[in-house]
Amino acid sequence: MSKIGFIGLGNMGTPMVLNLLKHQQQVIVFDIDPKNLKVVEKEGAMVADKVAAVCKDVDYIITMLPAGEHVKQVYYGAQGIFANAKPTTILLECSTIDIETSKALHNDAKKQSFTLFDAPVSGGTAGAKQGTLTFMVGGDESIFNKITTILNYMGKNIFYAGEATAGQAAKICNNLMLAVHMIGTAEGLSLGKQLGLDMQKLYDICNHASGQNWSLSNYCPMPGIMPNVPSSNDFKPGFMGKMMLKDLKLAEDAAGSVDLDLPMLQKALALYQQFCDDGHSEMDFSGIVMSLK
Repeated sequence: MSKIGFIGLGNMGTPMVLNLLKHQQQVIVFDIDPKNLKVVEKEGAMVADKVAAVCKDVDYIITMLPAGEHVKQVYYGAQGIFANAKPTTILLECSTIDIETSKALHNDAKKQSFTLFDAPVSGGTAGAKQGTLTFMVGGDESIFNKITTILNYMGKNIFYAGEATAGQAAKICNNLMLAVHMIGTAEGLSLGKQLGLDMQKLYDICNHASGQNWSLSNYCPMPGIMPNVPSSNDFKPGFMGKMMLKDLKLAEDAAGSVDLDLPMLQKALALYQQFCDDGHSEMDFSGIVMSLK
């Protein structure tokens, strides 16, 4: 049994903690929302009243937070992870953040003799609940195998992406593809609907033809085709539109850093910006199909 500190109990972090508990791990948690703490406390998690208290005598600290600014808040300062964790504690930063912040974390961790991995995830809330997340890991390959057992309690596919920040880079690339695929899938289905096609028949055809992709097969944006996806549940997230917009901005920053022009990224960014500006920022990102009327 490992003792794990976990910071950040949102839509992703809460089910991740529940899966750790199911695998008989000892978990101490911190979140700013008392309601989230109560959910995992009922299942056996210990609750800390501040970040510093999470860091004492744990083998691992996992952070799952909305953005780079939140990650900085929990890592730095007198009450932060760097100031309070043991140097032997392995740090797993699972948030999706900008590469520059990730790089700074790795550099500061190394200066203080910490082992840190960037390990963002894919799979959404369904994957978090089912324990089938994909982890993309960047850091020291020589001790990568040491963390796979912990990650396998929460995920199904654990990939070593490369050295420091490679996990974040892979996640940014993945979500850029996802955003573009979702828009294309939504447009294709919307066109078919306007042309009078039966939606279920079109779905079945495309799902076995060259238009097949993850957004269609696993997260269909057209309501009524697949049960248990946001589109058939009033577009309740899931993965909120504002989070997709955040990730596309991360991709824009990354592309700028290597002087790469990505026109599909720019179009997807504009569409999701408009989607959020129209009041849908907390709707699931697949709700972009509603913008195509």
